Amino acid sequence: MAVAELNKNVSEIGILLKRWRQIHGLSQLDLAMEAESSARHVSFIETGRSKPSREMVLRLCDVMELPLRERNKLLNAAGYSPAYKETHLDQDGFEQVRKILDRILAQQEPYPATVMNRCFDILMVNHAGAKIMNALGVPLGGTQGPPNALKLTLHPDGFRPIIKNWEKTAQHLIQRAHRQVRGKGEDDPLAKVLEEVLSYPGIPKEWKYDDPTSDAPPILPIEFEVNGMTLSWITTIASFGTPQDVTAEEIMVESMFPANEETEAAVKVIMGT
Repeated sequence: MAVAELNKNVSEIGILLKRWRQIHGLSQLDLAMEAESSARHVSFIETGRSKPSREMVLRLCDVMELPLRERNKLLNAAGYSPAYKETHLDQDGFEQVRKILDRILAQQEPYPATVMNRCFDILMVNHAGAKIMNALGVPLGGTQGPPNALKLTLHPDGFRPIIKNWEKTAQHLIQRAHRQVRGKGEDDPLAKVLEEVLSYPGIPKEWKYDDPTSDAPPILPIEFEVNGMTLSWITTIASFGTPQDVTAEEIMVESMFPANEETEAAVKVIMGT
């Protein structure tokens, strides 16, 4: 590896390390003590005066509990190969994960469930979810790629007109997206999605900024009003606990449950049961 390339890589790891350290509110001494290193060594990594070993990069990532994708980025910036693979959902070798997801979706019937990636693209949907989305006028598939839950919720021509508690629902999703963004612009496709939805008409200016004081409840009530009928749901988000694959770590499974008897009766009509 050329000296110029080495310096570039070390500089990049320094920038990334400093950014994540500051995000976690750690001083160089705090991070060094947790990683069983020295503040001097951490300082040298951040300023480009020292190249960390692969083991040290992984140890620093462990201390800051970084997502797998970000751990790979730090390793790459330091000149090392990724430690965690990223398997496409349709690729061979991911059959076990797909089987688990298929089972989760099937067990959720007759209520809707979807599988999303961290960009809120809907990758999988159970039969009930497809029928409910069709009843709400949302087509699945097509040439434009998978539908995106964030865009569908915030766009004026999407779910916005039929969500009774739209502002609360949309703000919840926006804050979740802010907290999942790992970079800006080309560095993170979620940042592009977030930038797009924040440009939609009628989006409050204050939503453009992450609000660390905003609550992130484990369940979200949401109400759809269609043809004079109100469908009230409670939604939950689940993810894999200890994945060793970037894709698996970023998967979100959203399950919806009727919040009252009226909605449960409406589901039976829609599903023909």
